[in-house]
Amino acid sequence: MKLIKQSLWAILFVSAGAFAQDETTEEKPQGHTNNNKFKQLYDEFATPNMFRTGSGAPGPAYYQQQADYKMDIEIDDENARLYGNETITYTNNSPDPLKYLWVQLDQNMRARDSKTPLINSSGIGPATTPSRAARTYLSEGFDGGFNIESVTNVNGKPLPHMINRTMMRVELPKVMNTGDKFSFKIKWWYNINDHVKDGGRSGYEYFPENDNRIYVMAQFYPRMAVYNDVEGWQNSQFWGRDEFALPFGNFDVNITVPADHILDGTGFLTNREELFTKEMMKRFNQAKKSYDEPVMIVTQEEAEKTEKTKSKEKRTWKLSAQMVRDFGFATSRKFLWDMMAVKVGDKDVMAVSLYSKEGNPLWEQWSTKAVASTLKSYSRMTFDYPYHKAISVHAPMGMEYPMICYNFGRPDKNGNYSDRTKFGMISVIIHEVGHNFFPMIVNSDERQWTWMDEGLNTFVQYVAEQDFGEWYPTALSEGQTAYPSRRGPAKNIVRYMGGNQDFIAPIMTKGLNTYQFGNNAYGKPATGLNILRETIMGRDLFDYSFREYANRWMFKHPTPEDFFRTMEDASAFDLDWFWRGWFYTTDYTDIGIEDVKKFVVTSKPSAEGTKLAERFNMSTDELIYFVEEDSDEFDAAMKGKGLEDLPTVKEYVMDNFSEAERKEIKAPKYFYSVTFNKPGGLVMPLIVEYSYADGTSEKVTYPAQIWRLNDKQASKAIASEKEIVKITVDPDLETADVDTTNNSWPREAQESDFNKFKSGMKN
Repeated sequence: MKLIKQSLWAILFVSAGAFAQDETTEEKPQGHTNNNKFKQLYDEFATPNMFRTGSGAPGPAYYQQQADYKMDIEIDDENARLYGNETITYTNNSPDPLKYLWVQLDQNMRARDSKTPLINSSGIGPATTPSRAARTYLSEGFDGGFNIESVTNVNGKPLPHMINRTMMRVELPKVMNTGDKFSFKIKWWYNINDHVKDGGRSGYEYFPENDNRIYVMAQFYPRMAVYNDVEGWQNSQFWGRDEFALPFGNFDVNITVPADHILDGTGFLTNREELFTKEMMKRFNQAKKSYDEPVMIVTQEEAEKTEKTKSKEKRTWKLSAQMVRDFGFATSRKFLWDMMAVKVGDKDVMAVSLYSKEGNPLWEQWSTKAVASTLKSYSRMTFDYPYHKAISVHAPMGMEYPMICYNFGRPDKNGNYSDRTKFGMISVIIHEVGHNFFPMIVNSDERQWTWMDEGLNTFVQYVAEQDFGEWYPTALSEGQTAYPSRRGPAKNIVRYMGGNQDFIAPIMTKGLNTYQFGNNAYGKPATGLNILRETIMGRDLFDYSFREYANRWMFKHPTPEDFFRTMEDASAFDLDWFWRGWFYTTDYTDIGIEDVKKFVVTSKPSAEGTKLAERFNMSTDELIYFVEEDSDEFDAAMKGKGLEDLPTVKEYVMDNFSEAERKEIKAPKYFYSVTFNKPGGLVMPLIVEYSYADGTSEKVTYPAQIWRLNDKQASKAIASEKEIVKITVDPDLETADVDTTNNSWPREAQESDFNKFKSGMKN
């Protein structure tokens, strides 16, 4: 008798109608391929090997090449031209013999014969400005490509070489075997572009009122391409959008500029005492001990005085950097210069800003503090920042290089600025300084996988922005309780996710070939990681795994698979369903409530219950029955009775529960069958809030695996001690659900944010 009643107890909680399936036989298809959303990513991933393991860690045979540079650079300020000589020493750490080397000539994207302008569609609109018309139709265009004067060995003997647009192949005198080093020299010059007028990731900004320029320089030298185990030479052409793949190395760079310029860049300034006045050295030493406020090294009064005169003399600034993948510098006679120290781990790092008077008062107040805050936040999320400084330079762009970045944000001529300008500046500083971690240290291939630096960085940027708002509440405006981040929260990506599929590409697409580049490479991956952290994995598991990835691959070259595998390896979370949906497809989230049925319990046999008893060859007296409130069999007198009121249940409890267990037993009186549906293609956890008649509520998160056997529908039987008056799916907008009109029961008359947006576009 006890075994029979135990089986009855199990049957009791099966959702009503579960046994009322059509038993008729139909001809079934013979089979289909595995399209289950929870299928493992074996087809998409490369086979683990000695270079990269199945855990996502570097393998025992992992290698990477090294490229060391010694450079002499000179800025011709009068003609806005850069001259350079470099000696590159390349080390072959691969197991492969190399016949030639590939060198990147990214400035050739700006050459007069560049193909970059030809790959984009263009048209003639109804009107344009005179300046645009002149530049487009009357001018031959700016010629900013490299002029390679010579490529030689260290003894000056010419080396055969071939230039294919933005790539140069250098023929080796003999094959480079494993462990071989080869040094060669390149001499070049190019015209520096006005990046405000002509665009670009580096160049100068011109100030006609006093005939001065601010130079923010990068991609200014021929740079070695990456050679690795994944694709050999990464010699994909630079069309202007996809950024860079670069090997690590050591740099010794001498930069000659007008004597009245202030300059800073990647690496240690090795001749500081030659260049600094006694007062500047005094201020610099003060800055090294100032942790709360920046110390001015060059004041605004001093900078304004300098920019009125033009020195005919020259000075050379010497910078030395170890284990960096690139080099950048900024120079101008207009620069103010401030610094402060920030404690990172057990060492001090200098947070630095270079800016002109046009940036004040905004820059003097917030730039260096934003740098310092970023270093602390990113170090907490990844690893302690390993370099000795991080520089923010005022320029009308956003771009990043090791230890230095260029950031926009400028008040009007009267020094006034809006919240949008202020937070825009702080956010871009956080973002570009954050790029020191991704990809300057965790050195992913930006040319192929833009999201691995931009998306991961934008995710940590969101965390750092929230930290900044907490640490510097005076930066917030009246009524703001948190930093107003533009990207990160799931609700902010809804319009993109639910947009026209003709203009959306999967994240796992080469950056050059994506639509809506910002949403694809920045917003969607950042949001996905935020959902993983806040909703799917939880902060502890996510943060541990994310730090593990960062530490495994710092100063190395990871791939997307290395990231995906590490996140799973360190957390015991099978996330293949998430990577496939969020990164490999353009599916969107749409989860709703399809139906809610209310039931009462009774000992009186119902029609469906009788059929069930007959099916299992049982007496109707042995069962209890669920009757739907809207059915003909419902009797209002049944409502409010609990299971404990039914004799058969009482008997079962007495036979199967101890006295201590009976004291803890629940007494549900309200029974519901809730059917959830998933019109959207993305798999996500099912987050449900149940609101009760007494004013309380409860949030339950059903794991994403609830959809594993049925991708369209999931049902839950609920036995509650309190009456449910409202059910809401994703109440806190955690999953980027594109249509919230189906998220509530009883159904609320509302229009989703996405549909409101579409209606507004039509109007």
